[in-house]
Amino acid sequence: MINLFNINDYIIDTSTFKNHLHDKIINDFEQSFANYVGAKYACSINSATNAIYLLFLNKNITVNVPSMIPPVVLNALITSGNNIKFIDDVDWVGSSYILHNFGDYKIIDSAQRVDENQFKNEANDSDIMFFSFYPTKPVGGIDGGMIVSNDYKKIEWLKEAVMNGMTFSENNWERKIKFPGYKMYLNSVQAYIANENFKKLEEKKSKLKEIRNFYNKNFNLKNTSDHLYRILVNDNKSFLSYMKSKKIVCGIHYESQHENVIYTNEIHNCSKSKFLSNKTVSIPFHEKLSNQDLIYIVETIQSYCEQ
Repeated sequence: MINLFNINDYIIDTSTFKNHLHDKIINDFEQSFANYVGAKYACSINSATNAIYLLFLNKNITVNVPSMIPPVVLNALITSGNNIKFIDDVDWVGSSYILHNFGDYKIIDSAQRVDENQFKNEANDSDIMFFSFYPTKPVGGIDGGMIVSNDYKKIEWLKEAVMNGMTFSENNWERKIKFPGYKMYLNSVQAYIANENFKKLEEKKSKLKEIRNFYNKNFNLKNTSDHLYRILVNDNKSFLSYMKSKKIVCGIHYESQHENVIYTNEIHNCSKSKFLSNKTVSIPFHEKLSNQDLIYIVETIQSYCEQ
């Protein structure tokens, strides 16, 4: 079976970690990641979903959100006390986008993209950018995420918020409660795996570039994402079934949500999202694909399209 994503395997000696699950690997990883994306400060967290939750907690605002979006984004915005309004943005998928602009700073969702000097090139000092370490993302892990900014006060509050509202100290009994916080910190095992994959990011991106160029040439496209390679087909559900019968795993990123009664009872004009929701598919796109795999994938897709 040719998988949609690649998940690396690791053997971890947990005896090297301390009992409070917040070992030196956390701080080392935060600093390395911040340096890579060109930010001064970073706060790791146990999921990018929880990053959204904390960043929008009690803001009591309406957030414009693309209809083609993972439901977890909508859930985090709503459960943190906000409203959502769907917009017909279909170009963000596989990249980063401004989730909300508060005026004096903006929040950039980069869960599907990690580039060198990305924060430095795209953000202002007061802005916040967050990333995901979900296993299938560019830097995979056992879930988790990272929030970066050049605004020390914002990151300081986040570091305390994810650590139960406590100041940090090596010893639990030396920590001080500042406010009722959350148990949302990245633990040592999560950080270890994400950090190991982070070390391989540049090599991975180089291989993905070769694969993307091969696909672009064969499908006459100009895709640029390092996370997803998407194409359009007449019926994505039948395509997935056909490819699975040929031992190729594909996916749909994403189904539109603007008509989902769970999230809204309003009428939204998201025609592009509705159209692509039935047409878009993601095909295998990872660094472990062989040349033989790629040729087979392309030929199988071409045979489907010729039916």
